[in-house]
Amino acid sequence: MRNHWSSRFGFIMAAVGSAVGLGNIWKFPYITGMNGGGAFVLVYLVAILCCGLPILMAEFLIGRHSQKDVVGAFNELTPKSKFWKSIGWLNLAAAFIILSYYAVVAGWTLDYLFKSITGSFAGHDPKEISGMFGTLVTDPVRQIVCLTAFMGLCLIAVISGIKKGIERWNRVLMPTLFGILIFMAGYAMTTSGAMEGLKFMLYPDFSKLTINGVLEAIGHSFFTLSLAMGAMITYASYMDKNEPIYPVAIRIAFLDTLVAIIAGLAIFPIVFSVGMEPTGGPGLIFKTLPQVFATIPFGGVLAALFFLLLAFAALSSAISLLEVLTAFMIDEKKYDRKKATICMTIAVYLAGIPSALSYSTFAHIKLVKGMEILDSLDYVASNFMLPIGGLLIAIYTGFILDKKIVKAEITEDGSGYLTIFNIWFFTIRYIAPVAVLVVFLTKIGVIKL
Repeated sequence: MRNHWSSRFGFIMAAVGSAVGLGNIWKFPYITGMNGGGAFVLVYLVAILCCGLPILMAEFLIGRHSQKDVVGAFNELTPKSKFWKSIGWLNLAAAFIILSYYAVVAGWTLDYLFKSITGSFAGHDPKEISGMFGTLVTDPVRQIVCLTAFMGLCLIAVISGIKKGIERWNRVLMPTLFGILIFMAGYAMTTSGAMEGLKFMLYPDFSKLTINGVLEAIGHSFFTLSLAMGAMITYASYMDKNEPIYPVAIRIAFLDTLVAIIAGLAIFPIVFSVGMEPTGGPGLIFKTLPQVFATIPFGGVLAALFFLLLAFAALSSAISLLEVLTAFMIDEKKYDRKKATICMTIAVYLAGIPSALSYSTFAHIKLVKGMEILDSLDYVASNFMLPIGGLLIAIYTGFILDKKIVKAEITEDGSGYLTIFNIWFFTIRYIAPVAVLVVFLTKIGVIKL
């Protein structure tokens, strides 16, 4: 008999934990900064409704109906089609590859958390603080130590199972994450940059928004919900059959979006208060913010809280990816949970070592477009595996999967949500796949803007 979540709250916390990751607290603020602020946020909210949420519901219905891992789900629902069964394998491969390099980036958050607790930023000038990041990524020993520590935490969380492991960890991680985030946003509102930060995040200036910004918003709305990597299908397979899909999906999408917006409200006022620009790009978190924390009152405490927040977000997402791989080994290979978790953790850890050494020992190895190993893997996963996976899931639920199954899952066997089903069914057939396809073709250079 398949394990289930102990409650709706437990499932929501786990699913939000999967969705809330470095993308919300690291990537969303910096892409908002690079794309003009409020107008980008508005487009992002529309994209969540028209693209992210429909595909999230599609993954939920696939997982809940099949009660299987991501590969087993498609085998169960379309056993005669080799092509459509391949979606499960694509999702599984995406989870493995992403976790292998995501664990490296997540390890950086642990290093910066240690730096914050030990006061390493205090007494250094901005150039020295900015240089700490380069020192970290080019130090092979520290990189391996960080990767080992992070994967060890993932192993501890997943090996204990659904209720005693994943659910219990997320019941602590997610409320704590929300608490730290709200505290930091509250502090940010007391700084001199509060009004400027609020205006930047919430006032839409469409003159600053480009077509590339619109596509970035659509793409991020899709990736932020952990779609097309098997996580939501796997988590939904532990849902009780009586658990309604639409209300739960709405709550998860809302909470995930809320975290991203509050993260922006916590970061931008602090950045503006010391006269820095919000367009810091990927270095905003690991280079710009530590400089800010070193110069403001209570900066040491805020730095420790912020990097604890970042580590929690990274861990909750990584746990869901490791569970995708573990569930596959349990369901398809008939391993027990302990053996499955240990085997997959070791496999991901070994696969992560080249990414950990990308900027040091293996810096001479260039793969895609002359990029280092970690950047190449991220490029392939983000620009190919996830968009193709999401596009196929949208087409699969909209056109291939038996409409009776789809309708029964969304309307709870016809007892409600019929209007919601009609809107969702139109969106999953015609809007979401087109949006994902346009983003994909633009990312790979077929459509040039």
